[in-house]
Amino acid sequence: MPVRDVEVIAPNFKRRLSGVTSTIIQLVPLQAGTLGIAALGPGLPGHLPKLRWRQILGLWTRPARRPFRIWHARRNTEMLAGLVLRDVLRMRLKLVFTSAAQRRHTAWTRFLIRRMDAVIATSRRSAAFLEVPATVILHGIDLDAFSPERTSTPSPAMQALAGQKIVGCSGRIRHQKGTDLFVAAMIDLLPHRPAWSAVITGRTTGEHAPFERDLRERIAAAGLSDRILFLGEVDDIAAWFRRFDLYVAPPRNEGFGLTPLEAMASGRPVVASDAGAFAEMIVEGVTGKVVPVDDVSALAAAIEPYLGDDAGRQAAGTAALDHVRRHFPLAREAAEIGAVYERLWDTGGKSDGSTRTSR
Repeated sequence: MPVRDVEVIAPNFKRRLSGVTSTIIQLVPLQAGTLGIAALGPGLPGHLPKLRWRQILGLWTRPARRPFRIWHARRNTEMLAGLVLRDVLRMRLKLVFTSAAQRRHTAWTRFLIRRMDAVIATSRRSAAFLEVPATVILHGIDLDAFSPERTSTPSPAMQALAGQKIVGCSGRIRHQKGTDLFVAAMIDLLPHRPAWSAVITGRTTGEHAPFERDLRERIAAAGLSDRILFLGEVDDIAAWFRRFDLYVAPPRNEGFGLTPLEAMASGRPVVASDAGAFAEMIVEGVTGKVVPVDDVSALAAAIEPYLGDDAGRQAAGTAALDHVRRHFPLAREAAEIGAVYERLWDTGGKSDGSTRTSR
């Protein structure tokens, strides 16, 4: 992309796919419809508009249509790079940071955030941990990719589960994600629900292999190895969300957490722990339920009614689909981020010091 046309830079300084990288991959093509935006960094797909490293020197020049460019960071390393470009190399940049963390930031992160020109928080809870004003913009999702109307050829794993109802759980296999809580709830519930099975999708890295091995041993001891299944990473996660009948998100800690939105956009109700932004996306008792973090008994109690009430579960799934389509389209997120950019351009890069909530 020619440097003169670049108005916003979305750096991505992590090669391995992560939630932040996924956000950039989804948002940038949509933002490119109205902005001169380019991604910068490794591991990005070829269809994204990109700025090459050799083009960085061009950032000393002013963009064709704006008084300065915006560097939108989502990680500490990206904030630091933006500071170097703006304050050391004196390039024509203003810095925006999106914060998803729901904990007190380290002193280093607080130092970096205080030097941003504008800050976005991905939830009201995330905003509460910031010491600077922030605009709250909840993530949206691609409603074309996650939709009950889409069809696909069933995978062999799906074919093997034909006739079974499925409780799904998706995410990296580790303690933080609460995989063990989900397994414990399924060991408690499934013996009484022969029509149901459980499916866990997601990658297990080497350091967490003993954690998964312990879970498999517990499942085997309960005689449920054929009904609580680890599938690893799957090629088409959207197809699995359509195949699930109920989705469970049990993490102990989460930045935002997109999977409940993806499940609801697929027409499925969700039971989730009170982590991430789950309580801000689930309508309690209507589109699903939210339970305390790290509470297996509460998790199982919230799941159980959905296993025995087909009509109630389907009604909750219909409500979930309507809720996500009205409040969480990706286009809404892109528009609200664009409004933050426009305020910076309109005010010459000076924040008005207010905290806004968008949804």
